[in-house]
Amino acid sequence: MDGIIFDVDGTLWDSTEPVAAAWDRAVRENSSLNLTLDAEAMGKVFGKTMTEIGDLLFPSLSPAERMNLLDICFSYENRYLEDHPGSAYPSVTETIRKLAEKYSLFIVSNCQLGYIELMMKSLEIGPYIKDHLCFGETLVSKGETILMLMERNGLKDPVYIGDTQGDADACAYAGIPFIFAEYGLGAVPKAETRIQRFEDLEKMFL
Repeated sequence: MDGIIFDVDGTLWDSTEPVAAAWDRAVRENSSLNLTLDAEAMGKVFGKTMTEIGDLLFPSLSPAERMNLLDICFSYENRYLEDHPGSAYPSVTETIRKLAEKYSLFIVSNCQLGYIELMMKSLEIGPYIKDHLCFGETLVSKGETILMLMERNGLKDPVYIGDTQGDADACAYAGIPFIFAEYGLGAVPKAETRIQRFEDLEKMFL
């Protein structure tokens, strides 16, 4: 194994509450949609690409209107998270520091530009992450984004830690092992390798 790649939402932290607050305000102030967004609603779309989120949350809008409202929502979100960050799962920062002593660590997420940087700043893990990529940069599927990160960093045999079936499917596409974070937002019934807590990675790899 030459690297560990992490998902963000449902794996490193939970930002459903602040993201829902930001998006709900963005929708109210910038559209006529009769839509209330809460943490439960946002949790159901976390992990999907920005395009998929727009299709699910704003189906009545035209594709162009959808993308415009998405851009506004992500702008509200990034500003709001600066003062109202998500909550790290227990032991994430400490475990990341320990893993970084032995392995190269990376992040791949379906999020927008700037989101990973906000999360790393909040959790104080920036110095331990060698590289990261997101949908906002690549505009391709998570599986393709994983492959792009692997090629950019010369990775041959990394593992990916995530919490959704989409993460598992992306790993299958990229041809790398998947570790399911059971404590996260999603469900992966057929996952062969699982962790119940983030610090379980210490027993697995250290």
